[in-house]
Amino acid sequence: MSEPRRVLILGAAGRDFHNFNTYYRDNAAFKVVAFTATQIPDIAGRKYPAVLAGKLYPQGIPIMDEAELAEIIKREKPDVAVFSYSDVKHETVMHLASLCNAMGVDFELLGCDKTMIKSTKPVIAITAVRTGAGKSQTTRYISRILKSLGKKVVAIRHPMPYGDLAIQACQRFAEYSDLDKHKCTIEEREEYEPHIDNGFVIYSGVDYEQIIRQAEKEADVILWDGGNNDTPFYACDLHIIIADPLRSGHEMLYHPGEVNFRRADVIVINKCDSAKEEDIKAIEENAKKFNPKAVVIRANSPVTCEKPEMVKGKNVLVIEDGPTLTHGSMSIGAGVVASKNCGAAKIVDPTPYAVASIAATYKKYPNAQGILPAMGYGDAQVKDLEKTIDATPCDVVLSATPIDITRVLKVNKPMVRATYELAEIKKGQLEEAVKKALKVK
Repeated sequence: MSEPRRVLILGAAGRDFHNFNTYYRDNAAFKVVAFTATQIPDIAGRKYPAVLAGKLYPQGIPIMDEAELAEIIKREKPDVAVFSYSDVKHETVMHLASLCNAMGVDFELLGCDKTMIKSTKPVIAITAVRTGAGKSQTTRYISRILKSLGKKVVAIRHPMPYGDLAIQACQRFAEYSDLDKHKCTIEEREEYEPHIDNGFVIYSGVDYEQIIRQAEKEADVILWDGGNNDTPFYACDLHIIIADPLRSGHEMLYHPGEVNFRRADVIVINKCDSAKEEDIKAIEENAKKFNPKAVVIRANSPVTCEKPEMVKGKNVLVIEDGPTLTHGSMSIGAGVVASKNCGAAKIVDPTPYAVASIAATYKKYPNAQGILPAMGYGDAQVKDLEKTIDATPCDVVLSATPIDITRVLKVNKPMVRATYELAEIKKGQLEEAVKKALKVK
């Protein structure tokens, strides 16, 4: 027998683990020498545990910092590097490919179908061209359509395994107490809480074969709630992608958002109420050129402030969804829109008052300066967020994260919440697509 091909998986604690589980685990033709990690703090330096890695990896698999990629290649001598994370410029992917090729290492991207798990239940997948386009609000919208059709829905969220990977292999969330039990980060709560608020069960974790088999036991329909702009982990009966006219053109510039854009059955152009007509039309033209079979739908993303009187005429500190501002590269979100709509006197810049990991976030993502990303990947970072808020001189804090952040933060200032939902401009189009996919009249 020939020696197994040595594989280095470039990841960010999500797609990389799924690619391993579905394609490399228990396959003696390959030897995965390491994972690399980026985007998410405190992942590098850990191990993918033996209990998840399988019989070929009794010691588990090390997870290393992608910043040290050249040294890792020299030390581990992989035959191939497999790119396995999301929401990155095509240019970034090719720089990594060039580094690997220059060092004699092949560079690969696994095709979607190789890692898509088949379900016994119908699957509707919600993905996006970029982080922060509006996947989760669309997932909630679709879940309500399914509920009106008498279907029992279970949502499955793209992985966010920031704790003990072995314990997090398969997680089920149905009540707020489940969030505490699983020690969820702010980012996890942002994705899980809205589903719980709407009365739906949501699963997440690391081993998505195990997850889907558990979810199938209590669902008529599975909703895949994608992360970043990643491709679905499951073969789907209906694939909906969200395009963002505030970042028009990004549908053809970022990986793997372009893959989703080319594959989707339905393209929802969200945020039309905040966008320029020419930017909306540019996405429609790209859809016509690169995915002519897709149904293209326009939608708004109306923002509501629960207590607008607390914002009017005040100096406001705005908190926005973290990933939208970091690897999503946005500089504003629903919170800024809500503040302006409510007549805020001033949006206060928290950057000069940022401490520790929040200050580091601004240094890495300067586009986020001026507003506060809801970073909270662990207890220490939550404390840094609290200290930054306490130190920022403002009258009120407006939070536009998808959760009631007061459940997590304790600060010395009044807080008010802004929420946002999906609103089709021509109502009924998404319901029609759902009914067609499920063969429901």
